[in-house]
Amino acid sequence: MESVIWVNLPQQAYEIAIAGSGLAQLGAGMTNLNLGKKVLVVSNPTIFRHYGQEAIASLKSAGFDVTSLTLPAGERYKTLNSVQKIYNAALENRLERSSTLVAVGGGVIGDMTGFAAATWLRGINFVQVPTTLLSMVDAAIGGKTGVNHPQGKNLIGAFHQPRLVLIDPEVLKTLPMREFRAGMAEVIKYGIIWDAELFEQMERSPHLDSLRLDSSLLQQILTRSCQAKADVVGKDEKEAGLRAILNYGHTIGHAVESLTGYRVVNHGEAVAIGMVAAGQIAVNLQMWDKTDAQRQDALIQKAGLPTQLPAGLDIEAIIDTLQTDKKVKAGKVRFVLPTQIGAVTVTDQVPSDVIRTVLRQMSTCS
Repeated sequence: MESVIWVNLPQQAYEIAIAGSGLAQLGAGMTNLNLGKKVLVVSNPTIFRHYGQEAIASLKSAGFDVTSLTLPAGERYKTLNSVQKIYNAALENRLERSSTLVAVGGGVIGDMTGFAAATWLRGINFVQVPTTLLSMVDAAIGGKTGVNHPQGKNLIGAFHQPRLVLIDPEVLKTLPMREFRAGMAEVIKYGIIWDAELFEQMERSPHLDSLRLDSSLLQQILTRSCQAKADVVGKDEKEAGLRAILNYGHTIGHAVESLTGYRVVNHGEAVAIGMVAAGQIAVNLQMWDKTDAQRQDALIQKAGLPTQLPAGLDIEAIIDTLQTDKKVKAGKVRFVLPTQIGAVTVTDQVPSDVIRTVLRQMSTCS
Protein backbone atom coordinates (compact mmCIF):
# COMPACT_ATOMS: atom_id res chain seq x y z
CA MET A 1 0.00 0.00 0.00
CA GLU A 2 1.39 3.38 -0.98
CA SER A 3 0.41 6.85 0.23
CA VAL A 4 1.53 10.18 -1.15
CA ILE A 5 1.15 13.34 0.93
CA TRP A 6 2.06 16.77 -0.41
CA VAL A 7 3.61 19.51 1.70
CA ASN A 8 2.25 22.57 -0.08
CA LEU A 9 4.60 25.51 0.30
CA PRO A 10 4.72 28.72 -1.79
CA GLN A 11 8.40 28.33 -2.76
CA GLN A 12 8.37 24.64 -3.53
CA ALA A 13 5.90 21.87 -2.73
CA TYR A 14 7.33 18.42 -2.08
CA GLU A 15 6.13 14.89 -1.72
CA ILE A 16 6.12 12.55 1.26
CA ALA A 17 5.98 9.06 -0.27
CA ILE A 18 5.10 6.19 2.10
CA ALA A 19 5.76 2.87 0.35
CA GLY A 20 6.82 -0.66 1.22
CA SER A 21 10.23 -1.44 -0.36
CA GLY A 22 10.57 2.32 -0.79
CA LEU A 23 14.38 2.27 -0.60
CA ALA A 24 14.51 0.50 -3.96
CA GLN A 25 12.52 3.40 -5.45
CA LEU A 26 14.84 6.15 -4.14
CA GLY A 27 16.74 6.62 -7.40
CA ALA A 28 13.58 6.74 -9.50
CA GLY A 29 11.94 9.18 -7.08
CA MET A 30 14.92 11.54 -7.27
CA THR A 31 15.20 11.27 -11.08
CA ASN A 32 11.82 12.95 -11.41
CA LEU A 33 13.12 16.03 -9.53
CA ASN A 34 15.73 17.07 -12.17
CA LEU A 35 18.61 17.07 -9.69
CA GLY A 36 22.30 17.14 -10.50
CA LYS A 37 24.17 13.82 -10.78
CA LYS A 38 26.38 14.13 -7.67
CA VAL A 39 24.90 12.69 -4.48
CA LEU A 40 26.38 12.34 -1.00
CA VAL A 41 24.57 9.83 1.22
CA VAL A 42 24.93 10.56 4.95
CA SER A 43 24.06 7.88 7.49
CA ASN A 44 25.21 6.30 10.75
CA PRO A 45 27.16 3.01 10.87
CA THR A 46 24.27 0.83 12.09
CA ILE A 47 21.71 2.14 9.60
CA PHE A 48 24.27 2.10 6.80
CA ARG A 49 25.04 -1.56 7.50
CA HIS A 50 21.33 -2.42 7.14
CA TYR A 51 20.23 -0.09 4.34
CA GLY A 52 23.15 1.90 2.93
CA GLN A 53 24.01 -0.39 0.04
CA GLU A 54 20.35 -0.73 -1.02
CA ALA A 55 19.98 3.07 -1.13
CA ILE A 56 23.25 3.50 -3.03
CA ALA A 57 22.38 0.73 -5.51
CA SER A 58 19.02 2.39 -6.24
CA LEU A 59 20.72 5.75 -6.82
CA LYS A 60 23.46 4.31 -9.04
CA SER A 61 20.94 2.38 -11.15
CA ALA A 62 19.18 5.70 -11.79
CA GLY A 63 22.46 7.20 -13.06
CA PHE A 64 23.60 9.17 -10.00
CA ASP A 65 27.28 9.55 -9.03
CA VAL A 66 27.17 8.47 -5.37
CA THR A 67 29.56 8.77 -2.42
CA SER A 68 28.78 8.15 1.24
CA LEU A 69 29.70 9.28 4.74
CA THR A 70 28.83 7.73 8.09
CA LEU A 71 28.67 9.73 11.32
CA PRO A 72 28.18 8.44 14.90
CA ALA A 73 24.58 7.98 16.06
CA GLY A 74 23.21 9.83 19.08
CA GLU A 75 22.01 13.26 20.12
CA ARG A 76 25.33 14.11 21.75
CA TYR A 77 26.99 13.95 18.32
CA LYS A 78 24.53 16.49 16.84
CA THR A 79 27.16 19.23 16.80
CA LEU A 80 28.93 21.63 14.46
CA ASN A 81 31.91 19.29 14.61
CA SER A 82 29.85 16.55 12.89
CA VAL A 83 28.52 19.02 10.31
CA GLN A 84 32.15 19.96 9.54
CA LYS A 85 32.71 16.32 8.49
CA ILE A 86 29.81 16.61 6.02
CA TYR A 87 31.34 19.83 4.64
CA ASN A 88 34.70 18.06 4.28
CA ALA A 89 33.09 15.20 2.34
CA ALA A 90 31.16 17.69 0.18
CA LEU A 91 34.41 19.49 -0.66
CA GLU A 92 36.35 16.29 -1.26
CA ASN A 93 33.68 14.99 -3.62
CA ARG A 94 33.23 18.37 -5.32
CA LEU A 95 29.54 18.76 -4.67
CA GLU A 96 28.00 21.59 -6.69
CA ARG A 97 24.90 23.74 -6.22
CA SER A 98 22.88 21.20 -8.21
CA SER A 99 24.15 18.31 -6.03
CA THR A 100 22.12 16.56 -3.34
CA LEU A 101 22.69 15.41 0.22
CA VAL A 102 20.60 12.34 1.09
CA ALA A 103 20.03 11.63 4.79
CA VAL A 104 19.44 7.93 5.51
CA GLY A 105 18.81 7.64 9.24
CA GLY A 106 16.92 9.02 12.19
CA GLY A 107 16.30 12.58 13.31
CA VAL A 108 19.90 13.32 14.31
CA ILE A 109 21.30 12.37 10.88
CA GLY A 110 18.42 14.20 9.15
CA ASP A 111 18.86 17.38 11.18
CA MET A 112 22.63 17.53 10.62
CA THR A 113 22.47 16.64 6.94
CA GLY A 114 19.71 19.18 6.37
CA PHE A 115 21.72 21.89 8.12
CA ALA A 116 24.78 21.05 6.03
CA ALA A 117 22.61 21.23 2.88
CA ALA A 118 21.16 24.59 4.00
CA THR A 119 24.61 26.12 4.47
CA TRP A 120 26.91 24.44 1.91
CA LEU A 121 27.28 26.74 -1.10
CA ARG A 122 24.43 28.78 0.48
CA GLY A 123 22.02 25.91 0.00
CA ILE A 124 21.95 22.67 -2.02
CA ASN A 125 19.33 19.96 -2.55
CA PHE A 126 18.39 17.65 0.28
CA VAL A 127 16.41 14.40 0.44
CA GLN A 128 15.18 12.70 3.60
CA VAL A 129 15.02 8.91 3.94
CA PRO A 130 13.96 8.54 7.59
CA THR A 131 14.58 5.15 9.22
CA THR A 132 13.04 5.66 12.68
CA LEU A 133 9.37 6.13 13.52
CA LEU A 134 10.18 9.47 15.17
CA SER A 135 11.91 10.85 12.09
CA MET A 136 9.21 9.45 9.77
CA VAL A 137 6.35 11.21 11.52
CA ASP A 138 8.14 14.35 12.64
CA ALA A 139 11.81 15.24 12.16
CA ALA A 140 12.06 14.50 8.42
CA ILE A 141 9.10 16.74 7.49
CA GLY A 142 8.97 20.52 7.58
CA GLY A 143 12.48 21.73 6.90
CA LYS A 144 13.72 22.36 10.44
CA THR A 145 17.42 21.55 10.43
CA GLY A 146 20.11 22.19 12.99
CA VAL A 147 22.50 21.10 15.70
CA ASN A 148 22.78 21.47 19.45
CA HIS A 149 24.79 24.03 21.40
CA PRO A 150 26.29 22.96 24.75
CA GLN A 151 23.75 25.30 26.42
CA GLY A 152 20.66 23.98 24.66
CA LYS A 153 19.03 21.82 22.02
CA ASN A 154 18.73 22.95 18.37
CA LEU A 155 19.92 26.50 19.10
CA ILE A 156 21.91 26.54 15.82
CA GLY A 157 19.82 25.88 12.73
CA ALA A 158 18.05 26.92 9.56
CA PHE A 159 14.82 26.24 7.70
CA HIS A 160 15.68 24.19 4.61
CA GLN A 161 12.95 22.08 3.04
CA PRO A 162 13.75 18.68 1.55
CA ARG A 163 12.98 18.00 -2.11
CA LEU A 164 11.52 14.59 -1.20
CA VAL A 165 10.75 12.55 1.91
CA LEU A 166 10.75 8.79 1.23
CA ILE A 167 9.32 6.58 3.99
CA ASP A 168 9.71 2.80 3.85
CA PRO A 169 7.74 1.23 6.76
CA GLU A 170 9.66 -2.03 6.32
CA VAL A 171 12.83 -0.49 7.79
CA LEU A 172 11.02 -0.27 11.14
CA LYS A 173 11.46 -4.04 11.49
CA THR A 174 15.07 -3.49 12.54
CA LEU A 175 14.28 -0.55 14.83
CA PRO A 176 14.96 -1.25 18.55
CA MET A 177 11.79 -1.25 20.67
CA ARG A 178 12.91 1.78 22.69
CA GLU A 179 13.32 3.81 19.49
CA PHE A 180 9.89 2.75 18.24
CA ARG A 181 8.35 3.89 21.51
CA ALA A 182 10.14 7.22 21.17
CA GLY A 183 8.37 7.75 17.85
CA MET A 184 5.02 6.89 19.41
CA ALA A 185 5.43 9.95 21.66
CA GLU A 186 5.27 12.21 18.59
CA VAL A 187 2.30 10.24 17.21
CA ILE A 188 0.41 10.74 20.50
CA LYS A 189 1.33 14.43 20.24
CA TYR A 190 -0.46 14.68 16.88
CA GLY A 191 -3.52 13.06 18.43
CA ILE A 192 -3.61 15.71 21.17
CA ILE A 193 -2.87 18.78 19.04
CA TRP A 194 -4.65 17.96 15.77
CA ASP A 195 -6.27 14.57 15.23
CA ALA A 196 -8.68 13.29 17.89
CA GLU A 197 -9.64 10.36 15.65
CA LEU A 198 -6.01 9.15 15.52
CA PHE A 199 -5.88 9.43 19.32
CA GLU A 200 -9.03 7.32 19.66
CA GLN A 201 -7.72 4.71 17.18
CA MET A 202 -4.65 4.27 19.40
CA GLU A 203 -6.84 4.07 22.51
CA ARG A 204 -8.83 1.23 20.90
CA SER A 205 -5.72 -0.71 19.83
CA PRO A 206 -4.78 -3.47 22.30
CA HIS A 207 -1.06 -2.88 21.69
CA LEU A 208 1.15 0.01 20.65
CA ASP A 209 4.53 -1.73 20.42
CA SER A 210 6.27 -2.52 17.15
CA LEU A 211 6.08 -6.31 17.49
CA ARG A 212 2.31 -6.56 17.94
CA LEU A 213 1.03 -3.40 16.24
CA ASP A 214 -1.50 -4.11 13.51
CA SER A 215 0.04 -3.29 10.11
CA SER A 216 -3.03 -1.34 8.98
CA LEU A 217 -2.84 0.77 12.17
CA LEU A 218 0.86 1.41 11.48
CA GLN A 219 -0.06 2.65 7.99
CA GLN A 220 -2.74 4.89 9.57
CA ILE A 221 -0.23 6.18 12.14
CA LEU A 222 2.29 7.07 9.43
CA THR A 223 -0.24 8.58 7.01
CA ARG A 224 -2.25 10.59 9.55
CA SER A 225 0.83 11.84 11.43
CA CYS A 226 2.56 12.92 8.21
CA GLN A 227 -0.67 14.56 7.02
CA ALA A 228 -0.99 16.47 10.31
CA LYS A 229 2.60 17.72 10.06
CA ALA A 230 2.14 18.62 6.37
CA ASP A 231 -1.09 20.51 7.13
CA VAL A 232 0.53 22.57 9.89
CA VAL A 233 3.76 23.28 7.97
CA GLY A 234 1.75 24.19 4.84
CA LYS A 235 -0.10 26.84 6.83
CA ASP A 236 2.95 28.17 8.72
CA GLU A 237 6.36 27.21 7.32
CA LYS A 238 8.60 29.39 9.54
CA GLU A 239 6.70 29.08 12.85
CA ALA A 240 5.13 32.54 12.80
CA GLY A 241 2.09 31.23 14.63
CA LEU A 242 0.28 27.91 14.15
CA ARG A 243 3.42 25.76 13.72
CA ALA A 244 4.31 26.43 17.36
CA ILE A 245 1.67 23.84 18.33
CA LEU A 246 4.07 21.15 17.09
CA ASN A 247 6.18 21.95 20.15
CA TYR A 248 3.60 20.36 22.48
CA GLY A 249 5.56 18.51 25.16
CA HIS A 250 8.86 19.88 23.87
CA THR A 251 9.33 22.86 26.21
CA ILE A 252 9.96 20.85 29.38
CA GLY A 253 11.06 17.88 27.26
CA HIS A 254 14.02 19.77 25.78
CA ALA A 255 15.06 20.95 29.26
CA VAL A 256 15.03 17.36 30.53
CA GLU A 257 17.12 16.18 27.56
CA SER A 258 19.62 19.00 27.92
CA LEU A 259 20.05 18.65 31.70
CA THR A 260 20.63 14.90 31.45
CA GLY A 261 23.29 15.37 28.74
CA TYR A 262 21.21 13.51 26.11
CA ARG A 263 22.26 10.24 27.77
CA VAL A 264 19.42 9.33 30.17
CA VAL A 265 16.26 9.79 28.11
CA ASN A 266 15.87 9.90 24.35
CA HIS A 267 13.90 12.62 22.54
CA GLY A 268 10.60 10.75 22.49
CA GLU A 269 10.82 9.85 26.18
CA ALA A 270 11.53 13.51 26.99
CA VAL A 271 8.53 14.63 24.89
CA ALA A 272 6.32 12.12 26.73
CA ILE A 273 7.42 13.57 30.08
CA GLY A 274 6.85 17.07 28.68
CA MET A 275 3.33 16.19 27.51
CA VAL A 276 2.40 14.84 30.96
CA ALA A 277 3.72 18.07 32.50
CA ALA A 278 1.94 20.33 29.97
CA GLY A 279 -1.30 18.40 30.45
CA GLN A 280 -1.16 18.78 34.22
CA ILE A 281 -0.29 22.49 33.91
CA ALA A 282 -3.38 22.91 31.71
CA VAL A 283 -5.51 21.08 34.30
CA ASN A 284 -4.12 23.23 37.13
CA LEU A 285 -4.91 26.37 35.10
CA GLN A 286 -8.44 25.02 34.51
CA MET A 287 -7.91 24.96 30.74
CA TRP A 288 -8.25 21.18 30.30
CA ASP A 289 -10.48 18.49 31.71
CA LYS A 290 -8.79 16.17 34.22
CA THR A 291 -10.35 13.10 32.53
CA ASP A 292 -8.73 14.00 29.19
CA ALA A 293 -5.38 14.43 30.94
CA GLN A 294 -5.79 10.95 32.41
CA ARG A 295 -6.62 9.57 28.94
CA GLN A 296 -3.45 11.16 27.57
CA ASP A 297 -1.27 9.80 30.37
CA ALA A 298 -2.80 6.31 30.02
CA LEU A 299 -1.98 6.29 26.28
CA ILE A 300 1.58 7.43 27.01
CA GLN A 301 1.96 4.55 29.49
CA LYS A 302 0.37 2.09 27.04
CA ALA A 303 3.07 3.05 24.53
CA GLY A 304 5.70 2.15 27.14
CA LEU A 305 6.81 5.74 27.69
CA PRO A 306 7.75 7.45 30.98
CA THR A 307 5.39 9.78 32.85
CA GLN A 308 7.80 10.90 35.61
CA LEU A 309 10.99 12.94 35.66
CA PRO A 310 14.30 11.05 35.71
CA ALA A 311 15.59 10.49 39.25
CA GLY A 312 17.72 13.23 40.75
CA LEU A 313 16.79 15.97 38.29
CA ASP A 314 16.80 19.39 39.97
CA ILE A 315 13.49 21.19 39.48
CA GLU A 316 15.00 24.68 39.76
CA ALA A 317 17.53 23.74 37.08
CA ILE A 318 14.63 22.79 34.76
CA ILE A 319 12.96 26.15 35.37
CA ASP A 320 16.25 27.97 34.70
CA THR A 321 16.83 25.96 31.49
CA LEU A 322 13.38 26.93 30.19
CA GLN A 323 14.68 30.50 29.86
CA THR A 324 17.21 29.43 27.19
CA ASP A 325 14.56 27.66 25.10
CA LYS A 326 14.15 28.91 21.50
CA LYS A 327 10.47 29.54 22.18
CA VAL A 328 11.12 32.21 24.82
CA LYS A 329 9.71 35.56 23.65
CA ALA A 330 10.36 38.82 25.51
CA GLY A 331 11.70 36.76 28.41
CA LYS A 332 8.49 34.73 28.73
CA VAL A 333 8.38 30.98 28.20
CA ARG A 334 5.71 29.93 25.71
CA PHE A 335 3.84 26.73 26.48
CA VAL A 336 1.60 24.71 24.20
CA LEU A 337 -1.32 23.60 26.40
CA PRO A 338 -4.24 21.32 25.49
CA THR A 339 -7.83 22.53 25.71
CA GLN A 340 -9.37 19.27 24.46
CA ILE A 341 -8.13 16.14 22.71
CA GLY A 342 -7.44 17.42 19.19
CA ALA A 343 -6.92 21.09 20.12
CA VAL A 344 -4.27 23.15 21.91
CA THR A 345 -3.42 26.79 22.53
CA VAL A 346 -0.10 28.64 22.89
CA THR A 347 0.36 30.85 25.95
CA ASP A 348 3.12 32.63 27.85
CA GLN A 349 0.90 33.10 30.90
CA VAL A 350 2.10 30.14 32.95
CA PRO A 351 3.26 31.15 36.44
CA SER A 352 6.53 29.59 37.61
CA ASP A 353 4.90 28.31 40.80
CA VAL A 354 2.43 26.24 38.71
CA ILE A 355 5.35 24.73 36.73
CA ARG A 356 7.18 24.06 40.00
CA THR A 357 4.15 22.34 41.57
CA VAL A 358 3.62 20.06 38.56
CA LEU A 359 7.32 19.14 38.33
CA ARG A 360 7.36 18.27 42.05
CA GLN A 361 4.38 15.96 41.50
CA MET A 362 6.27 14.29 38.66
CA SER A 363 9.54 13.93 40.55
CA THR A 364 10.56 10.36 41.33
CA CYS A 365 12.19 11.68 44.50
CA SER A 366 8.96 13.07 45.98
